[in-house]
Amino acid sequence: MVKWIVIAVVVLALIVLVVAAGSVMGRLTKLDRAARRLQRRQAEAMKLQQDAVVLEDSVAGLQRRAEIMQAQLAVIKAGRGASDGKHSLQQG
Repeated sequence: MVKWIVIAVVVLALIVLVVAAGSVMGRLTKLDRAARRLQRRQAEAMKLQQDAVVLEDSVAGLQRRAEIMQAQLAVIKAGRGASDGKHSLQQG
């Protein structure tokens, strides 16, 4: 009789252990998916950061070109005020 009670307790404990292990494995699967999703987002963020640096360099280059064009336009406008009608960039 005691033997059957011990066997029943052991079987019940094994069932509880299997159910708990299944629950933990399910959570680990979700955790693994979340970790992969975070790694993917991190890679996307790094790519965006690199793209932002390239864009920043492009904007700085465009700003330099705009400043040069403004300076050249100022020279052209100043040259048009001359009495001979030629601006200062023309070789004459």
